[in-house]
Amino acid sequence: QVQLVESGGGLVQPGGSLRLSCTASGSISSAVTMGWLRQAPGKERTLVAGITRFGTIYADSVKGRFTMSRDNAENTVYLQMNSLKPDDTGVYYCNVSDNWGQGTQVTVSS
Repeated sequence: QVQLVESGGGLVQPGGSLRLSCTASGSISSAVTMGWLRQAPGKERTLVAGITRFGTIYADSVKGRFTMSRDNAENTVYLQMNSLKPDDTGVYYCNVSDNWGQGTQVTVSS
């Protein structure tokens, strides 16, 4: 089982940027599906961005602002988040082949 560790969260003002990282304890090169999900306070966990064999997909609310990428050599998945809004606040989790990280808090507030 692969262990995942997210990092890069924090407090940022609206309009700011953050880059989240998700580093795996083992190789991710063979992983077909991976994703970043967000859980806002009092809400269910929802998909923000995902990589599948068909390409990269994004939730409508983050299209044009977030970019998901992978670095197989570093066993790391990234989520670049630009033009952040208060509605982007939540705990962000990465998922690689049905393995979950512990989450990283993102708070967008002035």
